[in-house]
Amino acid sequence: MGVLTELEPKNVFRFFEEIAGIPHGSGNVGQISDYLADFAAQRGLFCIQDELKNIIIVKEATPGYEEEPVVILQGHMDMVAVSKPECGIDMKKEGLRLAVRGDEIYAEGTSLGGDDGIAVAYALALLDSDTVSHPRLEVIITVDEEVGMDGARGIDLSMLKGSRMVNLDSEEEGIFLTSCAGGARVKCHMPLAFAQREGIAVEISLGGLQGGHSGGEIHKERGNANCLLGRFLYRLTEKTAVGIAQLAGGLADNAIPREARAVLVVDAQDASRVLELAGEMEAQIRGELSAKDPGVFLKAEAGARGSYLCVTAQDTARAAAFLCALPNGVQAMSADMPGLVETSLNLGILKCEKEELTAEFAVRSSVESAKYALIDKVCAVAGLAGCTPVVSGDYPGWKYRKDSPLREKMVSLYREMYGTEPKVEAIHAGLECGILGSKIRDLDCVSMGPNMHGIHTTEETLSVSSVRRVWEYLVKLLEKKSV
Repeated sequence: MGVLTELEPKNVFRFFEEIAGIPHGSGNVGQISDYLADFAAQRGLFCIQDELKNIIIVKEATPGYEEEPVVILQGHMDMVAVSKPECGIDMKKEGLRLAVRGDEIYAEGTSLGGDDGIAVAYALALLDSDTVSHPRLEVIITVDEEVGMDGARGIDLSMLKGSRMVNLDSEEEGIFLTSCAGGARVKCHMPLAFAQREGIAVEISLGGLQGGHSGGEIHKERGNANCLLGRFLYRLTEKTAVGIAQLAGGLADNAIPREARAVLVVDAQDASRVLELAGEMEAQIRGELSAKDPGVFLKAEAGARGSYLCVTAQDTARAAAFLCALPNGVQAMSADMPGLVETSLNLGILKCEKEELTAEFAVRSSVESAKYALIDKVCAVAGLAGCTPVVSGDYPGWKYRKDSPLREKMVSLYREMYGTEPKVEAIHAGLECGILGSKIRDLDCVSMGPNMHGIHTTEETLSVSSVRRVWEYLVKLLEKKSV
């Protein structure tokens, strides 16, 4: 018996649990894509599985709905796969350990993948149903949304008949999203010189941060572990010669990093100064982040004396200055929509390996020119520091549509079902709607979803009651005929 077997709606949670049992982190989508193709084959549904492993499944209209506008349902099959160091799960090979706590579903020791596994589960439950009345359904399930929207970029949608799309990649019930920011990834490569160095190895651990989604939670100004570690390194290199033996932080460019770690090699007489400086800086950042990240810590522990292969002191200082100089977080707020972030970036991944430092950013803006200006700024700083920046995954924003029959229908139905108005909003996080809109003529699109918290983190949760309500709404939306 599954963990979610007794939850309602049963079919939605059955499929969600099956999905959770299949490894499906970004870049590791072969098994989940084949599962979806097999699902369609077993039910005799038209299905396309392309070379990228994107899936399109079509179910024809039920009797009486043949003349209704086709509805496209869309989500992505990959998840941000992050785990706690002690959890012992290999997320490339093993499924998730689901658990229920009150109204919340979570995964023990890992992220849950509610983003966007619940969208896939909704779609499968609708495709599997023989009781829900609906027009022709065209289901698009893309790959690798979380690492650049490569699936949406490469998918061929020329065979689709629909132009009304419900995107199911949102995390707040009762909010209909109608536009989003565009974005890109910037990866900076800094070549480093290594040499043997005599000294004390000091391990630096920075953590206790809440992290979060770099689109949906960047405005909360939580601490970025990579940036804080860079700040500490710069302060340290200003005072003494240091060599980086190890350095790593963050797991995804679009997740605010919660932890970062470094092993530094210093002269024996300087070890105590490193510990002292770590204590001083921990007190400073605790004071700065007391309301935003009260659990933050910066620890330093001296290890053994010996000879270590590490980055030269000169290149360590250069890397530290680069990390300290980089912009991060909110860069501008929207002048048109109060409270909405216009432009931001997130230093999500930091690594020192194979004789180079790599720093990976997610850049976002609802203004295309501002997006490219920020990319230029990152590239300029990188160039001054001797890095080679590589820009990839550039995707357009999703523009607000003034005339939207789908939005009007969805708002009207929500009012009818719940006696209150839904919120119609824009979002700073990136959605695939902009890319797909360039492939579907006259696309009319709204994004929605059930309540989720802590997405892209090991604290991710999905609300059981919200999943049920959104399911009931989706069913009514499909059953409601045009006037």
